[in-house]
Amino acid sequence: MGSPSQQATLLVVDDSADTREMIQRKLTGAGYRVLCAPGVAAASELLDGQPVDLVITDLKMPGGSGLDLVRHVRENLPDTEIMMITGYPSVDSAVAAVKGGAEEYLAKPFTDAELLGAVGSALDKLAARRLTRQPPSLPDLAQFGLIGASPALQRIVEAVGKAAATLATVLISGESGTGKELVARAIHYRSRRAAAPFVPVNCGAIPEELLESELFGHTRGSFTGAAETRTGFFQTAHGGTIFLDEVAETSLPMQVKLLRVLQDKQVAMIGSRRTEEVDVRIVAATNKNLYELVHKGSFREDLYYRLNVIHIELPPLRERHDDVLLLARHFAAAYAADAGKPPPRLSDAALAALRRYDWPGNVRELQNVIQRLVVMSDAEILDVTELPAAMRFSAGGTGGADRTLAEVEREHIRSVLASVAGNKTRAAAILGIDRKTLRQKLRETEDPPRT
Repeated sequence: MGSPSQQATLLVVDDSADTREMIQRKLTGAGYRVLCAPGVAAASELLDGQPVDLVITDLKMPGGSGLDLVRHVRENLPDTEIMMITGYPSVDSAVAAVKGGAEEYLAKPFTDAELLGAVGSALDKLAARRLTRQPPSLPDLAQFGLIGASPALQRIVEAVGKAAATLATVLISGESGTGKELVARAIHYRSRRAAAPFVPVNCGAIPEELLESELFGHTRGSFTGAAETRTGFFQTAHGGTIFLDEVAETSLPMQVKLLRVLQDKQVAMIGSRRTEEVDVRIVAATNKNLYELVHKGSFREDLYYRLNVIHIELPPLRERHDDVLLLARHFAAAYAADAGKPPPRLSDAALAALRRYDWPGNVRELQNVIQRLVVMSDAEILDVTELPAAMRFSAGGTGGADRTLAEVEREHIRSVLASVAGNKTRAAAILGIDRKTLRQKLRETEDPPRT
């Protein structure tokens, strides 16, 4: 939402015409649509007449305080964010603004970078909140577990549609936990083979000495322990689709047998000289680079090209940040329903932490985290403190690395005070300093150096 190209509408409220003009010029130049109002009454009238994404209001104005406007917006416009600016910065005013519902607090004078950074941060929070209220995906996608609205996911959905329209072999690649089996199922159930079986096989989970028997079947007495004739996964999938997950884990001899099935459409059970035809579409998946394995000699080149007719590469979750919020909402609702409790709501801080985290385990990791939160917590609102430690540490401030130490310290002190509703004793304990040092820091915070 912070991208100017998305044309967010901003309302600047300040009794100073010069200040309004200056802020409007800077924000318009950054690509935003900017409205202006000289006070609370005029701002309320504008807000009643058209949607506004972010209100930027001065704190002290004749005829009504900026805090009054904050309360008005919070009580009547849940889809609008608030940002407070003031030339009279103080800890008390910062705490009041944050408690009232302002997402950002900016002291005058501020630089262009500080203004644009605060605006971008507030709009990002609004975008996150809107995402969690949206339907998780289009109905024809959600039924396969493909949840999200990001461009990356939409590209996958387009590829699924094209693959489903053919009978070509498909190779799905991507990191563990990205949803390769979900994509394979979507391809099958959107194809004309949907009424026939979909048979998933985890090649890496079956011991090598048993894999041939599991795939192609065996006759009674063909080996020790073969007490009866048993068909394999390929026969079971006749007319439908077999999904060979972790295909890179198969041995070179097994790869030869798979290649023969792809070429001849026939399988032979262990212990039988007779072959039988199978009408099976193969969808394979791997979390490894098969092309590199071909060059290393551990994967057959001819099988690679047979499998790689249509290639779908799934992006990791860290490249689908907006989808994280939709997935979290989806999983929270599902696990809450299983537990017979209402779905919890994630706080803004928790949403920001989830969105910033890199998710090395991808969607599977997110699913496990949300399940644990729902099961272990009875809170209606889940805050960042309930997330795993690695995710809590990812929820740092939004400012850039070009800020001074004093600026970072001021922001942290304000944040801590706001979190404890201005209780200086608790704030000092959290900050690890005594009250005397905190009082000195507060004096510095209330009167920052002007340049």
